[in-house]
Amino acid sequence: MILGIDPGIANTGWAVLEGDKLIECGCIVTGVKKGSGERFGEIIDELSLIAKKYKIKEVAVETLYFAKNVKSAMKVSEMIGSVKYWALKNKMKIFEYTPLQIKSSLVGYGRAEKSQVELMIRNILCLEEKISPSHAADAVAVALTHLSHRDFISKIV
Repeated sequence: MILGIDPGIANTGWAVLEGDKLIECGCIVTGVKKGSGERFGEIIDELSLIAKKYKIKEVAVETLYFAKNVKSAMKVSEMIGSVKYWALKNKMKIFEYTPLQIKSSLVGYGRAEKSQVELMIRNILCLEEKISPSHAADAVAVALTHLSHRDFISKIV
């Protein structure tokens, strides 16, 4: 089982894939009035429940490639670090992918629009409905990217 994560402070998207089948996905929403440490704790607690429920062995997380807002980028970087520490501490393998890698993997073009990525996700997984919220869809994209990279590497090794 793969857990894909689209990290954020207010909204963290997550998705569980088994092979090329979407098992479940969603978004962890934290309260804006809480401090970042408390919000990180809430997110890690929810991810722990998901990992335990689905016996997660691999975690794929979207990393920052470029950010316009340095302040929010710092918080997201802290969240990514928290997720990586949590995964390693719980003996899960961690894999990181940039937005450029994710778009290239799914659409074949690193500057693809969000709508193009969403369409490819639905085509790959044979879904009729759009995945909502967008953070959950982003987490599915991360997990699919890891699946394609993992399967490609296993074929050439």
